[in-house]
Amino acid sequence: MLCLTFRLLACAALVCATTLHASPLLRCELTYAGSTQTLEATPVDDPYPVASVDVGGRFYFKAVVVGRGAQPEYIKTYAYLDTRTQPVLVQQATYLPPFATAPGGQRLTGKQFVYAGPVERELQYECVLHGVQP
Repeated sequence: MLCLTFRLLACAALVCATTLHASPLLRCELTYAGSTQTLEATPVDDPYPVASVDVGGRFYFKAVVVGRGAQPEYIKTYAYLDTRTQPVLVQQATYLPPFATAPGGQRLTGKQFVYAGPVERELQYECVLHGVQP
């Protein structure tokens, strides 16, 4: 019985240690025309191959977390309006460390409202950063 208890405690400690050293995760909630989708971004070394995602056929959104380890080097978000000829950048934001830690993740961007196009379409987004070490 003592051996089983020891094994359970060892497993619990391993799970806690793995959770504490998990890679950062950026989770963004994107809303357009009453429809919401979630985008998750994990750290990369090279930001250029990261693809943007289609948001309701009107916008594209891209979130990039650059750097390895528990503290990203930087985070960038991009919002593009989809036009007939090509996507047009309408908002870009850069976030630099130190990133504060909080239970449930750090609210990185706050609620953002992006307006673009001839009739001022509205894209809303908010990103939360999880798993960052101080």
